[in-house]
Amino acid sequence: MRKICLFLMVLMVLVLVLSAGEGRAVPFYEGKTVTIIVGFGPGGGYDRLARLLAKYLTRHIPGHPRIIVQNMPGASTILAANYLFNIAKPDGLTIGSIERGLPLAQLLKAPGIKFDLRKFAWISSMAIEATVLGIRSDLPYKNFAEIKAAKSPLMLGITGPADQAAQFATLLKEFTGVNLKMISYPSNADIVLALERKEIDGFGGSYTSLKPYIERGLLRPIVRARLTEPGIETLPIDEDLTESEIGRTLMAIRSAPCRIGRPYVAPPGTSPESLKVLRQAFLNVTRDGALQEEAKKMGMPISYTSSSECLKVINYVLDQPPEIVQIIGKYLKF
Repeated sequence: MRKICLFLMVLMVLVLVLSAGEGRAVPFYEGKTVTIIVGFGPGGGYDRLARLLAKYLTRHIPGHPRIIVQNMPGASTILAANYLFNIAKPDGLTIGSIERGLPLAQLLKAPGIKFDLRKFAWISSMAIEATVLGIRSDLPYKNFAEIKAAKSPLMLGITGPADQAAQFATLLKEFTGVNLKMISYPSNADIVLALERKEIDGFGGSYTSLKPYIERGLLRPIVRARLTEPGIETLPIDEDLTESEIGRTLMAIRSAPCRIGRPYVAPPGTSPESLKVLRQAFLNVTRDGALQEEAKKMGMPISYTSSSECLKVINYVLDQPPEIVQIIGKYLKF
């Protein structure tokens, strides 16, 4: 009798264990691989941030999927955005890091665009990128007024007319009267080399990108756009340096996407369930102390912007009236 009772007890335990196992919901992402498409080549700011996120995001996604980064450079991420919009499956397993300047590119109908930014499944932005213009610290100019008074043009390095720094400088030149001349180089690395050789006088870009050269004493920051970051609050603002109302308007439109400095999107049609998980994971990873510590060492401050706030910026840029679009198209090129 005792043996029968013992057998029945063991049987009941097994039934309970098996029932519990059958009832456990397997997370969608368990055993899967998530790919982050980066629209730039390896080594740049977008790529470095994506690889940092890939390292920590899996902790914050139920099921802890494998996360990999795939580079798809071309046309300031237009190639990657086209892929995400038209080809990538909306299965929650592919997301993309696209360029913050794409709202302006879409507004001005840049060649090659086959997407609508409003229709992406927006996840978040992971950085704010203030635009700054810096000049060689060995030059005699101490501030913007002295540059404006100079007889010789200030030679600036750019990577092309669609370069954020080039657009910033173009509007400065047009609406403040400062004498700037832009010289194109194949890459940012070539621009820095030209600066060290004193072939150019300065260059612009995000404060995150310029900060290492400012700290080295190579660059002196001179002027910034409206958006700021700790360390550059006292710099003069481009919009305050012009008396032109249309100039201020164009400068504000140009700088608006900097509020979503590192955008992340998923293909249109991504399920609400997957999108909810991804959005929560991106929010939670910004609170991960280990990620924040590593980001600080890399000189890459993390700043979360929600999907809804990202879309506010997108709509602000894309909802500009036709007369403004026509004017801004005279100065900003893609």
